[in-house]
Amino acid sequence: MARPLRGPEPRDRKHEFEETAETMSKSTDIRICEVQTQRQQIDYRTPIKFGGRVVRDVTVVDAKVLVEDRQGRRATGYGSMTMGNVWAWPSPSLDATATLSSMLEFVEVLKERVNGIEEIGDPLQLTLQMAAEYPDIRRVIGRALGDEKAMPQLAALVAASPVEAAIHDAFGRLQQRSAFACLGTEWINQDLSHFLNEDFEGEFLSQYTRSTPQSEMPLYHLVGALDPLTTADILEPVLDGLPQALGEWIQADGLDHLKLKLAGDDLDWDVERVVSIDRVAAEAQSERQCQRWAYSLDFNEKCPDIGYVLEFLARLTELRPEAYERIQYIEQPMHRDMSQGTGATSVAEAARLKPVVIDESLLDFESVLRAKELGYSGIALKACKGQTESLLMAAAAQKYKMFLCVQDLTCIGPSFLHSASLAAHVPTVAAIEGNGRQYCPCGNADWEQDYPGMFLVDDGRVTTAELSGNGLGFEWVETACWD
Repeated sequence: MARPLRGPEPRDRKHEFEETAETMSKSTDIRICEVQTQRQQIDYRTPIKFGGRVVRDVTVVDAKVLVEDRQGRRATGYGSMTMGNVWAWPSPSLDATATLSSMLEFVEVLKERVNGIEEIGDPLQLTLQMAAEYPDIRRVIGRALGDEKAMPQLAALVAASPVEAAIHDAFGRLQQRSAFACLGTEWINQDLSHFLNEDFEGEFLSQYTRSTPQSEMPLYHLVGALDPLTTADILEPVLDGLPQALGEWIQADGLDHLKLKLAGDDLDWDVERVVSIDRVAAEAQSERQCQRWAYSLDFNEKCPDIGYVLEFLARLTELRPEAYERIQYIEQPMHRDMSQGTGATSVAEAARLKPVVIDESLLDFESVLRAKELGYSGIALKACKGQTESLLMAAAAQKYKMFLCVQDLTCIGPSFLHSASLAAHVPTVAAIEGNGRQYCPCGNADWEQDYPGMFLVDDGRVTTAELSGNGLGFEWVETACWD
């Protein structure tokens, strides 16, 4: 039997932690001394449309965590994440203002509770202990909204992710090395069977991660449903010196990986959109003398069943076979509740043609196993779901030979660097996503000078070798006062 990702039910986790601490401990174990957070709201340069929803701004939460080891040494770590409430908490009864406000309230309650955690352990143990609080905080938030079950697990993971990232960052800084190099037996008290299942007995995350990042990686550029493909499509020129039409972006950044946002409930539009994109891309790539480029297709859960995807692929093959050949993978075609939309046709039929990955459905180890049972062939990692969760699910995907990709949540500044660092440290990830430079470039302004290879894209690649520092791999630029 597979164990839940985070172990037993919340009421048992404290006992489990204490029982483990009695038998296993290391001098490098840490305790959390203080947690601080700050937030800022930033307007988008241009709106982004996905899953039928339009987003025009973003709220970012930063976390700062002070830790101390058994020897009394201290270090400070940082984490940051965009609060993508429209994506993490779509609700028929609550507007975006209410869901964002509730996620920010989650951060405040979590901060208060984490500041009271007394246990000492490694980062995985401490984040396990922290995650034991999530269900109750969700209930607290839900009661304020009139429904204890209102807040989804995904929204809680996103809201908690800056604090979790800061814990890992602080641990690495205390050891004066990369947090990704602190995942073996020298640092971690329990093997992966404690977090996953018996298939991982005797194994540690160090077996599924790189201790140093890949030197460079291709960057997936987003083509949103509202984004102009040619200059003739531009209805409202931005005139800020950055590209706006797809052809301009390809030329300026040398792009050869494009992520295409599709409708999922309008087959004619989806097929025509990809055909149009491929025509524009082919012209721009011809001018660059680029022979090979790739697409990922994101239906954002809107397909009624997998038959829609099969029909889409068949029609695209007939109309534009070269576009079909460029598809690297297909992301989350159906509803995030994997009990919906399976229909009579197995997902495996589409996965035999192209990798089909879950994103919104990916919450824990159990969701990996469930997706595999349904015929999905891969998973999409996101740093916004938590550093610990991402690392554990990356290990599971590699163990079970599943396709792996890393995507962001229109991450900007440090959240993008964290997302890229995660991708660069997971061996089987071939490319990363980074669309903050398109929709919210002002959020990167304080970071471009220190990490030019990550924010100033050249030849469609980002220089992930720049993420070789301590902690999560980069130094924090403090731009505001902390609470």
